[in-house]
Amino acid sequence: MGGDDRKVFTLAEVSEHNTAKDCWLVIEGKVYNVTKFLEDHPGGDEVLLSSTGKDATEDFEDVGHSTSAKAMMDEFYVGEIDSSTIPTKVNYTAPKQPHYNQDKTSEFLFKLLQFLVPLLILGVAFGIRFYGKTASS
Repeated sequence: MGGDDRKVFTLAEVSEHNTAKDCWLVIEGKVYNVTKFLEDHPGGDEVLLSSTGKDATEDFEDVGHSTSAKAMMDEFYVGEIDSSTIPTKVNYTAPKQPHYNQDKTSEFLFKLLQFLVPLLILGVAFGIRFYGKTASS
């Protein structure tokens, strides 16, 4: 038996290993059986368990592991991941909201004030004139 002995797993196969007694991770296209490392992981076992069933590369890189931590991974290596079985990352797009046009709203308020202010001035002038006459009579 010669050639390439590396085992290739699908994400579905790797996803079946998602418990504290059997935990596999996918990091940078490689599959690791980290079950024996769960108790010793400085971040706790929950961190590793929450990264099962998906490509955990981003989770792994976000933490900023040391060179020695990356070197330790070799002893947990079990094979490669079939990258075609990993869903492509979908960016969330917010649903379209009704367009709020600041200019039209401001324009409407300006026109409304142009109409109401002169009416208010006329009302005050009328009130002064009317009440001024009745007070002096």
